[in-house]
Amino acid sequence: MAAAAEEALTSAGALGGLVQDYVVGQQDGPAAEVAADVKSGRYTVLQVVEALGSCLENPEPRTRGRGIQLLSQVLLQCHPLLLEKEVVHLTLFYENQLKDHHLVIPSVLQGLRALSMCDVLPPGLAVSVLKAIFQEVHVQSLTQMDRHTVYSIITNFMRTREEELKGLGADFTFGFIQVMDGEKDPRNLLVAFRIVYDLISKDYSLGPFVEELFEVTSCYFPVDFTPPPNDPHGIQREDLILSLRAVLASTPRFAEFLLPLLIEKVDSEMLSAKLDSLQTLNACCAVYGQKELKDFLPSLWASIRRESSQRRTILEMLLGFLKLQQKWGNEDKDEIPLSGFKAPICSLVSLALTDPSTQLQLVGIRALTVLGAQPGLLSTEDLELAADHLYRLSFLKEDSQSCSLAAMEASGTLATLYPTVFISHLVPRLAAELRTGDTELASGEGPSYQARRLRCLQALAAVSTHPSIVRETLPVLLQHLRRVHRGNNADSIEVIAVCRSLHLVAGQCQQEPESCWYFHQTAIPCLLGLAVQASMPEKGLPNLGKLLLEEEVLAAMVSVISTASTHLSPELAARSVALIVPLFLDGDVSLLSENSFPSKFLPFQNSSSEQKRLVALLMAFVCSLPRNVEIPRLDRLMQELLTLSCHHDGLFSCTAAAKCFAGLLNKHPAGQQLDEFLQKAMEKVEAGLNPGPYRTQAFTLLLWVTKALVLRYHPLSSCLTERLMGLLSDTELGPAAADGFSLLMADCPDVLHRAGHAEIRIMFRQRFFTDSMPALVQGFHAAHQNVKPNYLKGLSHVLNSLPKSVLLPELPTLLSLLLEALSCTDSVVQLSTLSCLQPLLLDAPQVMSLHIDTLITKFLNLSCSPSMAVRIAALQCIYALTRLPTPVLLPYKMQVIRALAKPLDDKKRLVRREAVTARGAWFLLGSPGS
Repeated sequence: MAAAAEEALTSAGALGGLVQDYVVGQQDGPAAEVAADVKSGRYTVLQVVEALGSCLENPEPRTRGRGIQLLSQVLLQCHPLLLEKEVVHLTLFYENQLKDHHLVIPSVLQGLRALSMCDVLPPGLAVSVLKAIFQEVHVQSLTQMDRHTVYSIITNFMRTREEELKGLGADFTFGFIQVMDGEKDPRNLLVAFRIVYDLISKDYSLGPFVEELFEVTSCYFPVDFTPPPNDPHGIQREDLILSLRAVLASTPRFAEFLLPLLIEKVDSEMLSAKLDSLQTLNACCAVYGQKELKDFLPSLWASIRRESSQRRTILEMLLGFLKLQQKWGNEDKDEIPLSGFKAPICSLVSLALTDPSTQLQLVGIRALTVLGAQPGLLSTEDLELAADHLYRLSFLKEDSQSCSLAAMEASGTLATLYPTVFISHLVPRLAAELRTGDTELASGEGPSYQARRLRCLQALAAVSTHPSIVRETLPVLLQHLRRVHRGNNADSIEVIAVCRSLHLVAGQCQQEPESCWYFHQTAIPCLLGLAVQASMPEKGLPNLGKLLLEEEVLAAMVSVISTASTHLSPELAARSVALIVPLFLDGDVSLLSENSFPSKFLPFQNSSSEQKRLVALLMAFVCSLPRNVEIPRLDRLMQELLTLSCHHDGLFSCTAAAKCFAGLLNKHPAGQQLDEFLQKAMEKVEAGLNPGPYRTQAFTLLLWVTKALVLRYHPLSSCLTERLMGLLSDTELGPAAADGFSLLMADCPDVLHRAGHAEIRIMFRQRFFTDSMPALVQGFHAAHQNVKPNYLKGLSHVLNSLPKSVLLPELPTLLSLLLEALSCTDSVVQLSTLSCLQPLLLDAPQVMSLHIDTLITKFLNLSCSPSMAVRIAALQCIYALTRLPTPVLLPYKMQVIRALAKPLDDKKRLVRREAVTARGAWFLLGSPGS
C-alpha cells in the first residue's frame, strides 16, 4: 500500500512538472507527452484537469489560456477515450470559458472541437454548445484558423446530431448566418458553403431567414478570387465557383432573389460574370419549378438573345429550360408553350448542329432530341430537316465518333415518336448508302466505302425503334447480308457488323410481341438458310460464302438467334421449334427462305464438318426458349448431341453440341427422363476420358454438364465437381481443368444465362465455394509438385468470383495458398490472385499486415512481369498496401520507393501511370496529414 501510494505521488509530481513546463516554459513538447501518457493509461483526463487547477484559476488571461490550450490538445488526441460523465463536465466547463477573456477563446474552441467528435456526447449538449457560441463569440473578429474551428464544430454536430439541431428550428439557421456574415477567407468559405448546402438539402428549418441566408452567400457571386502563387492550400477559383453554385441552385426558395441577380450579371460587361451567370442559371433549371421561373422568362430570354458569345453555355442553359418544360407539361392543352420561341430556338440549335465544334454539336443533338419530344412543336418540315442533320452527323470522321453515336441515338429516340418521317426521309437514304459501293465491294476496289457502310449498318439498327420502322429496316439489313455472303471479296468484319446490327434490332423488338415475332420469322429463316447454303460443297467455287462458317461469324449469328428467341410467347415458340428441330434432325428445309441446295442438310449424320458447325445455331435457338416450351423428339436430339460432343475431331462442333446438351439439361424438369440423360452423359464422359483420341471432347462435355447442374443445385453436381477436381492431377487435361473452374463461376453470353431462361439458383457461387473448397485445398497439399499450379489456378478462379463478405471469414485459412499462387509462373494465375488480393488489402488490414514482408516482395517482383496486365495489377496492389497501418509499412518505405523507380520508365503508359500513383502514396507515407 505504501509503495502504491508513493508511486501515485511520484506520478502526480511528474504530471505537475510537465504542466508547469508547458505553461511557464511556453513549449509545446509536454502537451504531446501528456497526451501519450493519457493514451497509455498512466494518467486520466481527470488527473490532467487537477494538475492544471492553479493554471485554470490564474488571474492572468495568458496563463489561463496556456492551461486550457494544454487540456484542449490532450482532448484532441484522446477524445475517443472519454467517458460520458467526463464529457458532460468538460463540456460545461468549456461552455463557461466562452465568457472569458478574448485571449482564452481560441483554446476553448479547440477543446469544444475535440468534444464535438465524442461519440458519447449526451443528448442536448450539442445544442447547448452552439447556443453558447452564437451568444458569446463574435466569430468574424477571430483569426482565420479560429473561425475554421467554429465551422468544424458546426460541421461535426450537423453530421452526428442532426435531429437535435433541427429541434432548434430557425434559430440554428439565424445563428449560423451571424457566424458566416463577413467571411472572406477562401478556406473557410468552402466549409461555410458546404454547411449552407447541408442546411438546405437536409431540410433544416430556414424560417423567415431565407432572404438573409441568400444574402450572406450570394454576396460572393460572381466569385472573384485569384490564388496566390505557390499557394500550399491548393484552393482554386473553380472550387469556390462550384461550391457557391451548388448553394444558389439548391432550393427554389432562392429563385425570387437569384434570378434578377443572374439577369443583371448576364447583361454585365465582364465575360467571366456572364459565363458564371449562365452556368448557374443552367444549374438552377434542374431544381427550380415552373412557378419560380415563369415571371422571369421574358427577361431571361431577352438577355440570352443579346449574347453572341459562349454559345455552348447558352445552349446548355437552353437545354435545361427545354427539359423543364418537358417535365412540367402543358397547363393549357390547346396551347403549345414554346411555339412563340420556336423560330429562334430552332435557329440556335441548327447553328450548333452545323458548327465544327464537336462539343457544340453534342449539345445541339441533345437539344434537338428534347425539342422533338415537345408535342406538336415541330412541323413535318422541321423533322425532315432534323433527320437530314442526324444523317449527316452519323457519318462524321473517326475523331468525331462520339458525335456520330449521339446522332444515331437521337435518331432512335425521335423515330419512336415520328416513325412516318423517318421511314420516308431517313431509311431510304441509309438503304441507298448501303448499296453505294456495291460495285467496289464486289471488285474489292473500294476499301474507303467499308467504313461508311459499317456506320450505315449502325444507323439502321439505331433507328429501328418502332414496329413500322423495323418492317422497313430489317429487309434492308438481311438483303445486305445476302449480298455480302455472295460477294467474292467480302470479309468477316462486315458480316459480323450486320449481325451486330441485327442483334440490336432484335433487342429493341423484345418489348413488342408483334415486332418480336416478325423479326423472328423473318430473320431466323434467312440466317439459317444462308448458313446452310454456306455449309454445302460448291463445285468450282469452294470458298464462296464460307466466311459464314468462321467461329467469330457464327458467334455473332448465335447472339442474333438467341436474342430473337428469348421473348417469344410459348405458342409462337412451339410453332418455331416444330420447324427448326426437324431441320437439324431430318434435313427438312421447308422453313428456310432459300431452300434449293445441292445436297441434303444432315449435320448429325453427314460426315461434313461444315454442317456440324451449324449445331451452334441450333443451340442458340433451343437453349433460349422459355422452360415451358416442349422440345419435340427430345430423346433423339439429346442422343445426337451426346454422340457429336464426344466423337468428332472438330472441337468447335463438339463444344457447341456439349453446350446445347447442357443448356437443355439445365432446364429439364427433375424426373426419370433427366436421370436417364445424365446416366448416358456420364457413360460417354467416362468412356471418353480413357486414353484415346477424344479425351478433350469428353472433358468439355463433363465441364458443361457440371455447370448445368451446379447452377440448379442438382444433387449430382457434387459428384461431377469431384470428378473435375480429380482431373487437376492429370498431366494432359490438368491445365484445362483448372481453367474450367473459371467457366463454372462465370456468366456465359450464349448459353446457361438468365436471359435465356436457364435455371440459376441464387448464391450458387457461394454454395460451390463451400462445397468444393476443402477438397481443393486438400488436393493441393497432396498433389505432386508439377501439378500444384493447376490447383492454385482453380482456387484463384473460384475466389476471384466471390463477394468479399464470403471471402473475409476464410482469409486466414486461404491466405498462405494465395501467396503461394503469386509465385506460380502462369500469368493467368498471377492476375487472378492479384485481383483477389487487392480488395482484401482494404478490407482485412490486420490479417494482411501479418504477411507484409511476403506481400511486398512478391508484388515488387510482379511489377516487372512480362505481362502488362500483371504489372498493372501488382502496382495497384502496392498502392493498396498504403492502406495498411503506417507503423507496419514504414520499415519498407525506402525499399519500395527505390524499387518503383524501374516501372516509372516502363514502355507502357498505363503501367507508368500506376507506378506514379503507387510511388507517390509511398512517398507520403508517415507524413503529417497523410
